[in-house]
Amino acid sequence: MQFSALDYLAAAGAAGAAGVINALAGGGTLVSFPTLVGIGIPAVDANATNTVALVPGYLGGSWAQRDDLVPQLEHARVLAVVSAAGGLAGSVLLVTIPGHAFRTAVPYLILLSCLLLLGQDRVRALLKPGVADSSAVSPPGVDTGAGAGAVPPGLPAPTRRESGPGLRAALLISVFAGAVYGGFFGAGLGIMLLAVLGVFSSERDSLTASNALKQALSFVINVVAAVFLAFSGHVQWEVVPVMAVASVAGGVIGGRFVSVVNAEWLRGVVVATGVAVAVAFWVG
Repeated sequence: MQFSALDYLAAAGAAGAAGVINALAGGGTLVSFPTLVGIGIPAVDANATNTVALVPGYLGGSWAQRDDLVPQLEHARVLAVVSAAGGLAGSVLLVTIPGHAFRTAVPYLILLSCLLLLGQDRVRALLKPGVADSSAVSPPGVDTGAGAGAVPPGLPAPTRRESGPGLRAALLISVFAGAVYGGFFGAGLGIMLLAVLGVFSSERDSLTASNALKQALSFVINVVAAVFLAFSGHVQWEVVPVMAVASVAGGVIGGRFVSVVNAEWLRGVVVATGVAVAVAFWVG
């Protein structure tokens, strides 16, 4: 295809904006995918091109949040394997079956993830009723003088995610389902993952920490999907370089803002982005 200078500028601008949005909340595809369609790229090709081009942006966002990810590496490795399998399955579905049926379900899936995010505290309390209390166990040999559940000053509060094999299996299945969706289309993937991680996280895990893990898993999903789609014949390689550079810049900028954004405000941004994505699908 032939693209004008304005087409390249539009693609780069959309990719930069998507990088920022993906790092902060997820849903950047809402900006980049319609832009690619708007400059004349067929929908399936636009989807594949968008996936490949935005991978560097996910890397930039993950790198900017690496300090929040390091304490979660052991947990992240398991989820990364599940995410990779789901991302590959989703990308295979994209090029082998008609996408209209799944596309119809997308806004409902995104709104469900927003509801999970809004009600994650209540859902988490139902799943793990003991999490909300002060039941952390003091380190051996440390007498806190404040009861068995207290954490001594200067020591970080321990984090706790799955409290049993059933909840762990539910987390893995949920992440896999989100990864399949991410490999297939991906709009709102970050919102979906953040909601899932929030529901299964400890009361002591911050939204910033969950966001860092979400960003890393999104990177894994998109890398696997991009590698498969790169050989599918659906990628418009002419616009990939400018989009890739812009998405890296956007991802780094967005990732740096995450650490200073108020958690309540960030949650509002996530939900607002999800509603916007859903409405766009219905309108489109």
